[in-house]
Amino acid sequence: MKCTRCRTRAAVEVPRANAAFCGDCFTESYVRNLVTRAIRHDRMFGPDARVLVAVSGGKDSLALWDLLLDLGYQADGLYLGLGIGGYSTRSHVVCQEFADARGAKLVTVDVADRAGFTIPQAAATKRRPACAICGLSKRHLFNAAAKEGGYDVVATGHNLDDEVAVLLGNVLRWETGYLARQSPVLESTHPSLVKKVKPLYRVAERETAAYCVLKGIDYVVEECPLVEGNTQMKYKGLLDTLESQSPGTKHNFLFGFLEKGRAHFPPDGVVLNECVECGSATPSDTCAFCRSKTVIGVAIGSRPRDWAPAGS
Repeated sequence: MKCTRCRTRAAVEVPRANAAFCGDCFTESYVRNLVTRAIRHDRMFGPDARVLVAVSGGKDSLALWDLLLDLGYQADGLYLGLGIGGYSTRSHVVCQEFADARGAKLVTVDVADRAGFTIPQAAATKRRPACAICGLSKRHLFNAAAKEGGYDVVATGHNLDDEVAVLLGNVLRWETGYLARQSPVLESTHPSLVKKVKPLYRVAERETAAYCVLKGIDYVVEECPLVEGNTQMKYKGLLDTLESQSPGTKHNFLFGFLEKGRAHFPPDGVVLNECVECGSATPSDTCAFCRSKTVIGVAIGSRPRDWAPAGS
C-alpha cells in the first residue's frame, strides 16, 4: 500500500478518509492539518494566546500538547493528581518526562489538596459514580488553574471518538441541555469561566495512538482502573462496530449534528451567579464542586487523604 500523498510505502491506513499515509505525511500533514483546521475554523484561539493543555499521560492529551508546541503556540501542560494509587504516579511521571524532553512547563495540581478527597475516596462513598465526580472535579480545577495562571484558554484532548460517544448518549437520553452545549468550543459565559476548546475533535482515537507511536511519545496505555463499567466506553464499543462496517459513520454523525442538528437545541438561558464559597459560576448559590466537597468530606472524614482501594 502506498501513501496517498507522496506515494512512498504507507504506514497508517485511514479507512474513513479512503486514504493511507507514510509516517511523515500522517503526522506532519494529515493529523496536523486536522488540528490546524479545527483551531482556525472554530476560532479556538489566536497565535498569541496562552493555552493551558489538560494532560493525563494518555495518548490524546500528550499528542495534543506535542502538536500545539510544534505549531508554535504558547502551550503549558496541566496535570491533575487524582490520587489513584500507582496509576496516578505513573501518569504524572510520563507527563513530567514529556515536559522535560520538550522544555515545556507542566503545572501540577493535586485534587486532594484542593478538594480534600482523592477520586477513589469519592467513589467509595457510592454517592456518585467515580467518573461523574472525577469529571466534575476536573472541570472545576481546570478552570481554576487557568484563571490563577492567567491563561486565555483551556485545551482538552477530547477526540472524535469521545465526542461521538457523548453525542450518542445525549441523544439516547434526549439530554437537550447537554446537546445545546455539545461543541468543540465552549465560550466563557461568566467572568469566572475560561474558554474551553477541543482541538482534536476531528482526529479519531486510533489516529492519536498512531501519532504517538510514530512520534516516539511515551504514554500510559492502560485505562484508568476506575473506568470499568463506564457507559461511554460501551457506546464507544457500539460505535466501533458501526465504523468497522461503514467507515466514516462517526464523522458523519458528529458533523451532521454540529452542522444541522445543534441549532435546534438553543441554550437554556440560565443565569449564572458566583458561588458563595469559591466564586465560580453556578446557577445556584453554591456550585456543584463545593457541594460535593462538603458531602464527600463528611462521608470520608475518618479516612486519611492518601487512602485508596486495595490493589490500586
